[in-house]
Amino acid sequence: MKGFRFWPRAVVVIVLAFVATTPGCNASQPTSPSQPTAALQSVSGADSETEEKVPAAARAELAQARAATAKYHDVAAALADGYVQRGYGPGEGFHFVKASLMDCTFDLEHPEALLYIPSGQGLRLVGVEYSVLNSCTATAPEGFTGDADEWEGPNAEGRPMWALIAWLWLGNPNGVFAEPPHPQIPPTP
Repeated sequence: MKGFRFWPRAVVVIVLAFVATTPGCNASQPTSPSQPTAALQSVSGADSETEEKVPAAARAELAQARAATAKYHDVAAALADGYVQRGYGPGEGFHFVKASLMDCTFDLEHPEALLYIPSGQGLRLVGVEYSVLNSCTATAPEGFTGDADEWEGPNAEGRPMWALIAWLWLGNPNGVFAEPPHPQIPPTP
């Protein structure tokens, strides 16, 4: 009987050892859309000035955008969905763009670009960029609820479009919608 008690404990120890050494998301990378990150923590709590700028409805929309883009932590999923690497933006990261989304609409669940930075385990998703063609509107598009989002344009990045970045996956001390450069992203990869 004593030998029988040993086996269940040994199995538990082996399973725990396997789980602890299995590669997965790193500790700084959110593991699920519902896990808060610094990007949304700074919007939803500690700083009352930031909280005033980003209304509750926009915070809910940011959570919706995070849920829709969580699968893109794996850059292979972005490539499979038609995103193509288009270069590196200083203080923004690598842009993976889906040209078929470039149109006259703002769809918070389908950003036109995904932003990645190099990490010890490949590329790390840090944010998204929404684009609306400037031929569609002479003024900044309606984006997230309220006035907290900061659209760049009408010729953002030298292109005929309006652009809005949301730092969904890497908190920005300047705000979730702050224009680049992001202080934690280097000017070159």
